[in-house]
Amino acid sequence: MAWLQATAVTLGGPGLFVIGFLDSSFLSFPEVNDLLVMGLVMEYPHRLLYYSSMATLGSVAGCFALYSVAKRGGQRFVEKRFKPKYVAAGRRLFEKYGILVIMVPALLPPPAPFKIFVLLAGVAGLPTWQFLIAVSSARFVRYFGEGLLAVWYGERAIDFLHLHAQEIGLGLAGLALLGGLAFVVWKKRKRV
Repeated sequence: MAWLQATAVTLGGPGLFVIGFLDSSFLSFPEVNDLLVMGLVMEYPHRLLYYSSMATLGSVAGCFALYSVAKRGGQRFVEKRFKPKYVAAGRRLFEKYGILVIMVPALLPPPAPFKIFVLLAGVAGLPTWQFLIAVSSARFVRYFGEGLLAVWYGERAIDFLHLHAQEIGLGLAGLALLGGLAFVVWKKRKRV
């Protein structure tokens, strides 16, 4: 793990992409990309947008790999690991709320479960374009926000994130949820 982190820092943006891909697909490196983004942005603040974008692209690519596996027959895979009633409940959530079901957990910092929602998005048949928009926008907000904290607070940002990650994540998720619910209400009123 230490070698992987050191290599990612040496590579900069491409390293963030690789770590993001691996973490969001079949391996798990909780908080590594978050901390790498913050560390690199502290060293090179003018590259905030670049580092946030590379971390986002890597994460989206990794999530898309997992989503694709689930979409092509992951129902059995998911049902082997989770009770069928939970899988069915997840499908109903996707049918009712669509991209919000993937967007909210994508904003949350580790150790919030996220991969199950990616798998369920594939199993539920969430359209690919909706999946990509939800994951990319949520992850960019997360990584860019962490990068901003690094620019504003330097080393203290990492301590701040560790102390308040849950509150920040829940606040972002709440905002996404409110925005999504407002959209659902607007859409229903438009039909009437």
